[in-house]
Amino acid sequence: MKLEHTYTFDIPRDVVWKLIQNEEVLKKSIPGCKSFAQQDDGIYQAEMGVSVGPVKGVFTGQVQQVDQQEPSSYRLLVRGKGLPGEIDAVADMQLDEIGQGTQLTCTTEVQVTGVLASVGQRVMGGVAKMVLGQFFKTVDKEMKQLAAHSE
Repeated sequence: MKLEHTYTFDIPRDVVWKLIQNEEVLKKSIPGCKSFAQQDDGIYQAEMGVSVGPVKGVFTGQVQQVDQQEPSSYRLLVRGKGLPGEIDAVADMQLDEIGQGTQLTCTTEVQVTGVLASVGQRVMGGVAKMVLGQFFKTVDKEMKQLAAHSE
């Protein structure tokens, strides 16, 4: 399943780059995040609870940042397991300057198994878009709060 999500931040690209990789920002922004901790350079262990329509459960997994081209792009490798099934995703994150802000485009290729696969691509696509939308809105809010405190 392929997904693309675009979000525009009214924050400069170098600030978005720095904060979108901040452990605290990520922990507060991942919907249903129960834990998020760095294991190694660019590798994080995560646990999140999901309860959207027929997709319910707790997932544990690993998020790894690779192919970083500061401040314009990086790739996320996501692997997670839970009772509803398994998720294996590759997300390409592209950050482009637009005016005084930044447009982030997330292009994702997701493979799922178990109940997740049985609910169908249309339902999973809707759930994924909702989770991505929540994530980016919360990241934006967290970034603005951190930027306000650093001024």
